[in-house]
This record gives sequence, C-alpha cells and structure tokens, in this order.
Amino acid sequence: MLNNGEKPEKLVVRGSLFDGENMLSQVKSFALLEGLEETCRAVRYMCEKHAGQFRKPGKYSDEQVPYINHPLLMACQAYAFGICDDALLAAILLHDVVEDTEITLNQLPFGDEVKEIVGLVSFFVPDGKTKKQAKDEYYKRISGNGKACVVKIIDRCNNVSTMAGSFDREKLIEYIQETERYVLPLTDVLENNYPEYRNTAFLIRYQIISILETIKCLILD
Repeated sequence: MLNNGEKPEKLVVRGSLFDGENMLSQVKSFALLEGLEETCRAVRYMCEKHAGQFRKPGKYSDEQVPYINHPLLMACQAYAFGICDDALLAAILLHDVVEDTEITLNQLPFGDEVKEIVGLVSFFVPDGKTKKQAKDEYYKRISGNGKACVVKIIDRCNNVSTMAGSFDREKLIEYIQETERYVLPLTDVLENNYPEYRNTAFLIRYQIISILETIKCLILD
C-alpha cells in the first residue's frame, strides 16, 4: 500500500530471468558432481553451436539475451526437479541445435538416446504437409516418449514465462491456444504413464497455467 499520495516506482522488465554466467557455472558444476558425461559434453557443444545467437528481443527491454540462456535455464529447472538422467539433461541442452543451427540430427556426436529425444522435439514441416498437420504429428510422436515430453513441457514453460514481453496480442492468443491444445496434455501423459516424472509434470503444469491465466486476464479486458 502506498501512503501520502506517493507514486509507485517505475517497473523494470527483466531481459533475462536469471544470470547466464551463473546458470552456465551451475550446469557445469552439477554435471561434474553427478558424473554426467554426455551433459558435460552437451554444455560445451551447445555453447559452441549457439554462439552469436540471441533470444527474440523484448518490447520493454533492450538487453540482448544470449540464446544459450534458454537451454541453460531449462537444465537448471530440470535439475531442481531432481532430474539427474544424463541423456535427458543432455537432450535439454541440445534441444534447439538441430532446429536452429546448421547441424543435422545424424551429425550430433552423442549417444542414440540423446539423438532420439532431440529428433523428437525438433519441429519441421515436411513437404506436402500443412503446419497444422505437422504439429499434430509432432506432438503425437513426442507423447510416445516420456523424456521427450519432459523436454517439451520445460521448453514451453520457459517460453511462456517471457512471451508477454515479446509477442503482440494476436501472437499471445495463438501461443496460449497452442499450449493448451498440445503442450498441457503432455503433462497428463507424464502423470498417467511415467510416475518418475509425476511431480515435474504437476509443477510445470501449475506454472504454465498460472502464466496463461494471468495473461488472459490482462489481454481480454
């Protein structure tokens, strides 16, 4: 509550939710601590392949956010949930390498499970398919692999956390609808079929729904 007619301080919008260098240090530290060999290699490889790339700039901040902050935040969040699976954490770090760099899936110098997960979460529209058809098939494939579901829901959780500062109203509505149609059902898949990720699914579902409902109230007035 403000007293004596005082005006509220000007709000400052964060460009990055967390410090990138600190997250990088944390990921390297827990990968070494847990003996996660592929995760250790994935950190270095991801930093190299995404070098010079930045996240979509926000409307209210002129901070240039390195792209690696996104997979690093995802990996820190996954580890905070108690996830120590080497292939899963490596795939989280590498999840955008095939989509957003020149590297093909077959060129990834990682084990078969890591490549399988990365392949499942990499989205492309095949020739002869509409974008909707491609999305339907994409999410259906992901739903058949618990670890791919984890990557996708953490990815979307991170993206919806920052979308209000980057998307216009039309894009916000489209992204909310896509999230409700395709991504939230993946949390049901985890809760029903993969008990080891049940708590992760609940917490991410709660965070995503909270953000979506808040944004709905702000843009539908």
